[in-house]
Amino acid sequence: MSFTHAKKERVYGLQFWLLCLSTFLFFASFNMIIPELPGYLTSLGGAQYKGLIIALFTLTAGISRPFSGKLADTVGRLPVMIFGSVVCVVCGFLYPVFATIWGLFFIRLIHGFSTGFQPTGIAAYVSDIIPYSKRGEAMGYLGFFVSLGFAVGQGFGPRVAAWTSVEVMFYISSVFALVSVLVVVGMKETISQPQRFHWALLKVKATDIYEPRVLSPSLVMLLTGVSFGSILTIIPDFSDHLKTASRGDFFTVFTIAALFIRLVAGRASDKFGRVIILRIAVVGIAISMFLLGFATSHLYFFAVAVLFGLTSGISSPTIFAWTIDLSDENHRGRGMATMYIALEIGIGLGALVSAAIYNNEAHRFVYAFSMAGLMALIAIVYLFMEPVDKPR
Repeated sequence: MSFTHAKKERVYGLQFWLLCLSTFLFFASFNMIIPELPGYLTSLGGAQYKGLIIALFTLTAGISRPFSGKLADTVGRLPVMIFGSVVCVVCGFLYPVFATIWGLFFIRLIHGFSTGFQPTGIAAYVSDIIPYSKRGEAMGYLGFFVSLGFAVGQGFGPRVAAWTSVEVMFYISSVFALVSVLVVVGMKETISQPQRFHWALLKVKATDIYEPRVLSPSLVMLLTGVSFGSILTIIPDFSDHLKTASRGDFFTVFTIAALFIRLVAGRASDKFGRVIILRIAVVGIAISMFLLGFATSHLYFFAVAVLFGLTSGISSPTIFAWTIDLSDENHRGRGMATMYIALEIGIGLGALVSAAIYNNEAHRFVYAFSMAGLMALIAIVYLFMEPVDKPR
């Protein structure tokens, strides 16, 4: 066997696949509770506050990104990802304890730190162990496990709640998060000289919050993230309106659609360039959002779920790879944190604005989803102004 062939085979080693497994478990953990939270909040008497379920989560996720990015570049990738997963473990046990409207909102704020840390550490770790020419493909594989976790979590959580109770569902989410920690414990750190944590590292400057090199992918992520925030917030109610079997079925369908497209999307962006692939993907996201509000049958509803899944499955790994391409080699954690901040802003805005437009009135669904479609249209205009990058 030639050296070149052997090296090619070792691109995706054990560390990469352990990261993928940990990612699957982590995303399954916090996603399994999302479809049930609007109904759970309503049972507590807070139906008018549904937009805060996702918005509060993304608020602390966004706030924590500058810290997680800096810590990933100094203390190490592994401590950052482990801390994020541990937050999920703790919060799953706290939801039943804080069983009031404001108690739920408090735990949602704390829970947001999980996605503020774990994905930043994972993405930075992957960028360290995967060569430049394979980044898009690697992000596609990693995205496959993100989508798998999303699909399993969103499909499994509501059924656990129906078969047992919402409280048991919360506890099971903690178990998933705990196993995601155990998978990566003992892995080798990838930064050469990790520092010991000290409180001074939590002092962040403007440069820790914003990496100007990654402005373009971050802006596209923000604008398309509005669609995701809208879907997370009002699809459970839309599912009830259409009388689907489960509030999580839309999420399951679109994430299954995203699963396998992610495997080829990243590779396509390596071959044809990030911008060209993103133009195609974001057009599809915009179309799906404009179509979604007009759904009156299950077939139509789930067909749009497939379209959104396919196009978002192309968009996400491409944006991730584009961000890594543009990031400074010594500050990839900061670059990823900037992109994730943009994602959290987009999701948070989508959650708040869509919930306000919908306002628990079924005839307003179309306006809420169309708002997200307009944001995607702005992203399309921006991408067609962006110069086409060279294939890898």
